Amino acid sequence: MSEIQNFITKENTYIFQAFLVIFIALIVDLIQKRVFKGLSKKVEKTRNKWDDAILISIPRPLSLIIWAASITFSAEIFQKETGAVIFEAFHPLRNAIIIASLAWFIILSIKKTEENYLKSEEKYDPTTVFAVSKLARISAGITAALMILQTLGLSISGVLAFGGVGGIAIGFAAKDLLSNFFGGLFIYLDRPFAIGDWVRSPDREIEGTVENIGWRVTRIRTFDKRPLYIPNSVFSQIAVENPSRMSNRRIKETIGIRYDDASKMETIINQVKEMLQNHPDIDTNKTLIVNFNSFASSSLDFFIYTFTKTTDWIKFHNVKQDVLLKIIKIIEKNGAEFAFPTSTLHLANEEIFKSPDSNIK
Repeated sequence: MSEIQNFITKENTYIFQAFLVIFIALIVDLIQKRVFKGLSKKVEKTRNKWDDAILISIPRPLSLIIWAASITFSAEIFQKETGAVIFEAFHPLRNAIIIASLAWFIILSIKKTEENYLKSEEKYDPTTVFAVSKLARISAGITAALMILQTLGLSISGVLAFGGVGGIAIGFAAKDLLSNFFGGLFIYLDRPFAIGDWVRSPDREIEGTVENIGWRVTRIRTFDKRPLYIPNSVFSQIAVENPSRMSNRRIKETIGIRYDDASKMETIINQVKEMLQNHPDIDTNKTLIVNFNSFASSSLDFFIYTFTKTTDWIKFHNVKQDVLLKIIKIIEKNGAEFAFPTSTLHLANEEIFKSPDSNIK
């Protein structure tokens, strides 16, 4: 014990002080992690979407700040005793680390808040949530970077001036990257489609479900489950159809009966129209047409034109199947038959076939 006291009271006292600072930082770091871990579990039960995001995001950046401050303080002790100039570099470095830690905390909070909104029972547009989150994180990162440069002694005005002059060269070199960036920005602003929408383009072989909208490319999962990566600039040059936002699905069919059943056409049409008007899955507020349409080569054609209430692809086909089966029953009930391609041969003089030798002299 006396040896330790002699060591501390001599010229090595500053080493013990520095060690004590690091040890205190270790204790404080452990305490803050436990405290915020307990608080974050309690606030997870609240309805607010940002309080738990903030508390969960604090420990790691705060640990970095604690260690940066403690190491800088230890460096001050060594500088005071040794006079080494190298320890002066710890001050701007500490300030830069603190700024980076605060930016890290803000970015983590934004990311966690984004996840909370997407997991919420309330329906929020994921595309809007992603866009706001990305813009906020980019803003925080750029602001922190400029502040760190200023802290390290670099002139921000010089950096901005360089950016202005070099922006032209960078613009030419990265025009595709910039066009994709602004293409993604316009997608977020105009919102022609969102994540989860089924989209297709008549101008390109593009069809599938939107999985992700990035700042450079949009990922679409085709119906054969292949990922399709499309640069965002493409969407400013092509027409995009969004079937996911349709209000109804259309049933449009042409049905033909025999010419022999011409007298039953009016009755069949009236019964089919009545069936559609009373069908629970047909939207009678939309256009509903059942009319005799044309004299075809082998049939008398009538068509049905109506819309279902559902837009779901599977349910739509079930409704369409039910409608077509009921039309079959209506036609059969009236004693009519469906037409199929036929040919009728008319002979001008049948007497020729009755007496084969009548024309032989």
